[in-house]
Amino acid sequence: MSGSGRLMISLALFASLLVCVNAHFNYKEALTKSIIFLEAQRSGKLPPHPRPPWRGDSALEDGKTVGVDLVGGYYDAGDNVKYGLPMAFTVTTLAWAAYFYKAELTSAGEMKNVLDGIKWGTDYFLKASTGNNRLFVQVSGLRSCMILP
Repeated sequence: MSGSGRLMISLALFASLLVCVNAHFNYKEALTKSIIFLEAQRSGKLPPHPRPPWRGDSALEDGKTVGVDLVGGYYDAGDNVKYGLPMAFTVTTLAWAAYFYKAELTSAGEMKNVLDGIKWGTDYFLKASTGNNRLFVQVSGLRSCMILP
C-alpha cells in the first residue's frame, strides 16, 4: 500500500475516533466545510470573495490551444486536472442532495451554495460539449482530450 493510502486510512480511523468521542458533533459545521472544500476545487474565474479566502483564479486559458473555452469546472483532487466522470458524479450528487435535503440545506444556510456549486459544474459541461458528438472529457494545463464517435 502506498504512503498516501496508509495516510488516508489513518486519517479515516482518527476521524472515526473523534466522532465517537465527541457526542456533540456539529453537523452544520461539517456540512459547511464539505461544501467549502468543493468550492476550493473550482477552476476558472472565481466569483468575488470566495469562501476559501486563499483561493484565486486559475486555468484561465483552458482549451485555448484547441480553440475552445474550457475555463471553469472542478479540479479532481488538487492535481490541476479536470476529469469529466468524477466531476459529473460530484455535480449529480449535489443535485440529488439539493432535491432530497432541501429543508436541511436551507436550514443550515447552505442551499444557495449547493445550487451555485451545481451551476458551476453544469456551466462547465455545457462548454465542454462543443458540438454534435464532441465532448471534452479531460482538461489539464498541458492538454485537452476529447471523445469523438
